[in-house]
Amino acid sequence: MTETVPSRRSALRLMGGAIAVAAAATGGPTPPAYAQVGSRAGAAPRVEDLLSRLTLDEKISLLHGATDPAPLGQAGYVPGVRRLGIPPLRLADGPAGVRVTRHATALPAPVLLASAFDPELARRYGGVIGREGRALGQDVLLSPMVNLIRTPYAGRNFETFGEDPLLASDLVAAEIAGIQDEGLIATVKHYALNNQERDRGSVDVRVDEQTLHECELRGFEAAVEAGVGAVMGAYNKVDATFACENEALLTGVLRDRWGFEGLVMTDWSAAHSTVASLTAGLDLEMPDGTYFGAPLKRAVRAGEVGERYVDRAVRRVLTVMDRFGLLDGSAPPRPARDPKAGAAVALEVAKAGATLLRNANGTLPLAPGRSLAVIGPTGAVPYVSGGGSAHVVPDHADSPVDVLTARAARVTYALGEDLFGKPLPASALSRAFATEEQRVAAGQTWTYDGRLTVPAAGTWTFVLHYDGDPKARPAVLLDGTELFPLAPGWDEYFVGGLTTAAPDGLHVRRAAPHLTRGTHTLRITAHGGSAGQLFRLRRITAATRADDVAEAVAAARAADDVVLFAHEEATEGRDRASVALPGNQERLIAEVTAANPRTTVVLNTSSSTAMPWLDRTGAVLQMYYPGQEGAAATAAVLYGDCDPGGRLTQTFPVDDDHHPVAGDARRYPGADGVEEYSEGIHLGHRWYDARGVRPLFPFGHGLSYTSFAYQDLSARPAPDGIDVTFTVRNSGARAGIAVPQVYVGPSPHLQLDQAVRVLGGYRRLSLRPGERRRVTVRVAARTLSSWDPSRHGRVLGTGRRTVWVGASSGDLRLRTSVTVPS
Repeated sequence: MTETVPSRRSALRLMGGAIAVAAAATGGPTPPAYAQVGSRAGAAPRVEDLLSRLTLDEKISLLHGATDPAPLGQAGYVPGVRRLGIPPLRLADGPAGVRVTRHATALPAPVLLASAFDPELARRYGGVIGREGRALGQDVLLSPMVNLIRTPYAGRNFETFGEDPLLASDLVAAEIAGIQDEGLIATVKHYALNNQERDRGSVDVRVDEQTLHECELRGFEAAVEAGVGAVMGAYNKVDATFACENEALLTGVLRDRWGFEGLVMTDWSAAHSTVASLTAGLDLEMPDGTYFGAPLKRAVRAGEVGERYVDRAVRRVLTVMDRFGLLDGSAPPRPARDPKAGAAVALEVAKAGATLLRNANGTLPLAPGRSLAVIGPTGAVPYVSGGGSAHVVPDHADSPVDVLTARAARVTYALGEDLFGKPLPASALSRAFATEEQRVAAGQTWTYDGRLTVPAAGTWTFVLHYDGDPKARPAVLLDGTELFPLAPGWDEYFVGGLTTAAPDGLHVRRAAPHLTRGTHTLRITAHGGSAGQLFRLRRITAATRADDVAEAVAAARAADDVVLFAHEEATEGRDRASVALPGNQERLIAEVTAANPRTTVVLNTSSSTAMPWLDRTGAVLQMYYPGQEGAAATAAVLYGDCDPGGRLTQTFPVDDDHHPVAGDARRYPGADGVEEYSEGIHLGHRWYDARGVRPLFPFGHGLSYTSFAYQDLSARPAPDGIDVTFTVRNSGARAGIAVPQVYVGPSPHLQLDQAVRVLGGYRRLSLRPGERRRVTVRVAARTLSSWDPSRHGRVLGTGRRTVWVGASSGDLRLRTSVTVPS
């Protein structure tokens, strides 16, 4: 493999003559779809007329967020100008459903949607969010996210589509179409290179030009071609300049190269300047006017920036509003929510994306009439969504154990892994208090001064449950140290979708100090505030964990089959520390599978997971965060009501030492504030191929309850690429889902870094037993091209190229070659 090391010269400097050269080489940028679709007569004159009548103060008010006088719990608000009939904008998070304080359809995480390899399903997924966003009073959706999965540790991997640029591009375009067909403005994010949460507000990302355009920017360009209304700038720097004031990104690429005519906003509090950001191409600062409020007015008055830049930004905001009928009243009436329709799509997506990773000795599907042990906290508490901006208040969410109880002859449930703690024993406290239900009256302050006696040295996980304001929790000092201090900045709000809320709705925080044997001082102070407060203090220890595992093992031994739910919690603002399952779960799985080899592990995880316990399991089913219908979908797959239709959109590494960013701090998380994409274009499955590293599971992997045969491969040149034709036959006894994938090897004529093979296309097929389907997959010329930094554009990879067809990047069953003509 050739390692591509970024030079100090920016990969983004496409200004002036370089852009002219690129346009000549590639035939110029393709006019974006929205230049034709959805345009309305009189739009430009209407916007210009409003712009001419706005005062400077009114213009500036349209360029930054403000406090909503009638909030709906959404992420942001931009006031309109009432005297001119310009309405306000409400902006809501929505990667897996509309995030407001009201109920909405909680859809499966985008990574589960992507696992279906089905752009049409992505469009319907977007349609649910688009309709509900408008029904819930929103105008702008802060989604979809199309940053690629580059590191398995990134905390928001569940919010995006995967590691492959082609698949991500297809899905983001389809979802945007679904959202905007319903009249809601979509926002593609985070532009650009925001592929980790650690140090996201300061890390300086360095990437070479070829990698930037072939990999990371491909999804954003597809979003622009699909007519996306808004783009959200990222927190990080790109080549030493913050993304939200990076002129090369915001103007050179986005506007000049791609022809984007929508608005560009910051991520929340991601602005760092006034004049530099505005002139670089930023239009809207969120959630307030720290830089684009009073400082912008002063800058204009002082002549530091021309008012024409303010007009340019306002024009972009108004143009998008007008395109969606918000200025002339032509937007369709806001629809009513249709929870039943939303739930139907949520269920379909969860079943379609369910990915069967292992199935030994016919463990699945489960047979009715047999006894079942259900083990694990997410077997009882539904894991609906990840944390942070992805959290949705669902209409409902059934417990998996309740749904499975209706299917099995007899069900026994065991916790296995405790998330919320056991009561503190009164014998360990010098002075008893109501550890399970301590109430503090409004206006009162409650204190406890006592001692905690620890019988043996070890780590104690203290779990605090409390109601009211998340930031007004009781202060708990152990040996004088605060166990639950407030997290800085936004981190206090970036909480998960499972472990930071108890089943009864109380807020939850944890701390895990190592305690010596003996006596420790314990001081608690709780304030009742205006409405009073309820809290409880619990613990998890080595002894309680051992008891939980023993109970689970006993349940497994007594059952015919076991379904063990394992979890990993991810949230915005925090990266994972390891690809291993957290807590005591590896021990739990090892002991349960030793007791009953007919154990299916259901993974409610955000991203790839190491599985040192894999060979001892009967089956492994990847369900990610499956949304409000997750229990029903999981049961349907486990019992064979439907075929597991998902395939991995990210490669699963064996462990923390064998993946593209392992062992290189400059690749991740960065060193001295700089992160280098020195793996170049060899992202995800391309890296494993280039380095000859065997993954735990390859990109595209996923099993079926039936089998498929691949036959009769041919490939020939086509007007815009190559056509690859082959036959897929269901060679098993059940109906099932096949996802054949086409991969293409490098061009012999390009003196550029190329992958061993790239994903060229795919098809999702539903086949009856014995049914065969002749399939043609078009591999586009763009996929057959590489980015040439010397020309600042794509060049077609001509010559004899190898073509493979298979069930995954690691299961390539047919091979041929085709000559790509000039």
